[in-house]
Amino acid sequence: MATRDPRPFDVEYIENPTQAELRELALAHTPCVQQTAVGSINKVSRNKARMAGYTYIIDTQDRWSHQIIDPDKARGLIERQAKYIADKGKLIAIDGYVGLGDGAFGTTWLYTPEGANIAGMQQILAFPRSDVETAEQQAAPFEPTFRLFYTPDLMLDDMPGGQAIIVDMENWTTHVMGADYFGESKKGILRMLNHYVYQQGGLVLHAGAKAVTDATGGKLTMTIMGLSGTGKTTTTFSKQGDITEPIQDDMVALWPHGALSITENGCFAKTDGLSLETEPVLFTATTGSEAWIENVFLEPDGSFHFTKGVLSIDEVSRLRDILIATGANAENVDKYISGEVKVDDVVNSHGIPADGWDFVVWTQNGRSIVPMSSIPEAADLHEIPQVKSMGILNRDEGYDAAMPGIVRFTSPEQAAGYFMLGETSKTSAAGKDRGKTRSPFTQPFFPAKHGLQAKRFAELAATMPGVTMWLMNTGYIGGEASDAKENKALNIKIRHSSAMLEALLSEKIKWKKDPDFGYEIVDVDAPENADLVEKVPAEILDPRRFYDGRGRHTDYEQWVSHMKEARADFLKKFDVSDAIVQAIAG
Repeated sequence: MATRDPRPFDVEYIENPTQAELRELALAHTPCVQQTAVGSINKVSRNKARMAGYTYIIDTQDRWSHQIIDPDKARGLIERQAKYIADKGKLIAIDGYVGLGDGAFGTTWLYTPEGANIAGMQQILAFPRSDVETAEQQAAPFEPTFRLFYTPDLMLDDMPGGQAIIVDMENWTTHVMGADYFGESKKGILRMLNHYVYQQGGLVLHAGAKAVTDATGGKLTMTIMGLSGTGKTTTTFSKQGDITEPIQDDMVALWPHGALSITENGCFAKTDGLSLETEPVLFTATTGSEAWIENVFLEPDGSFHFTKGVLSIDEVSRLRDILIATGANAENVDKYISGEVKVDDVVNSHGIPADGWDFVVWTQNGRSIVPMSSIPEAADLHEIPQVKSMGILNRDEGYDAAMPGIVRFTSPEQAAGYFMLGETSKTSAAGKDRGKTRSPFTQPFFPAKHGLQAKRFAELAATMPGVTMWLMNTGYIGGEASDAKENKALNIKIRHSSAMLEALLSEKIKWKKDPDFGYEIVDVDAPENADLVEKVPAEILDPRRFYDGRGRHTDYEQWVSHMKEARADFLKKFDVSDAIVQAIAG
């Protein structure tokens, strides 16, 4: 493997600063940051989510799931980034590893000073060289596998959105220009890791993981796949009695025979609705002084507000400069502050703002980055047990939300099909993009053609006999939040999810075959399941009962027919095997 220069620019480098130094740099150089009451840093960013539409892989051939960019055009953009860096004359350098042990891959991240907050976040998630290298290796020059160069305020007027994320797979280097959202740093490396691990015979999963103590006292690993907003991080860090310990919240690499390697030394959690009562571990870590936060609403005294929705006139007035600096239309901001335009004029009954008025409703995509050292009772990351349980989360929502609370798959082909579907309900920073969505293996970061994931999973599953594979609904039955408030739908709460997982892991569930889809659901009439049914309503475990009991039997039958057809059509687009399609469509 060719050596990748970790310091390719002729500028001054701020070499691996401490967390305290990075906070000082962020306060001095990063626009739109606020210091919290506990001393941590909150960044309000222009981008409120990753921008897949502005991400390009350098190539002339259509062999990727991402869009491509002509090498000559990419070279021109990369040269502009190099000039911008030269003009700045200074870079923050972070060296570390993605992963530990045999799954550790050296990485260098370079940021211009306005990206100091992103550097601070990334340093939290990276494993330091001292965790991976011998003393002799640490004394030698660092030789990274991956590199990422990040210039948040280099705006590209001739590119869509004024920004570009350019992925150079040949040189394992990603160039981020014009984006100011931390996720582009995190996923910039993990996207390359996906391809690198695939070439070595593994498969990166967009999944949390937790260690589980089984009935015999032995330990196993459970992986939990899920798109953003499905509750992957919440599920990973929620307790199931005393039998689980969190390992990772976002990305892991699966290898033959159930071996697992990790990627990060911390967690990247959504903060919307975060509370001490429902998520004590993440709440305590997020509100601690070691955390970095992004797009969290702060009160004037620097205290946290994790459920902020519509902003008052006074709040918009207080945050005017930040709102405008992060993309709000100044004229609209001032109309709102003056009272010329009122909330009801620009925000509908679902709490969704009209175009040009997003600033009136605080983003739901607030995030925190916390070190694993802030997570009590975390697993030993140096000793990861073999994978014996694999699940996927589907946050079902809407009038046709009918996925059972928990299902167990009856074959690797059936599991591969549902993992490949990656179903959930759409979420977005502004809450505008709603409805059902599908993403293969919940993996918007897998750069090669998505059908390869099902193929590789089938190969790996063949080496992993006896692994339990399952799906859990973390959303609703029969409607959405507003329906649940009127008792027209059921909300699957965190306590329900924990109870279902605990029963699954303790092997206490008596299952029965679902007549429509062939997977197994909880037999709510079985005496063996009485304890679980006491904790989780039977209509969540067997949604047909909900629909029949509400006079909506026809709705349920239409859902069954539609889902079989839509799922089969989706899978066929990716050339998955007939056995997998058959296992899903029946």
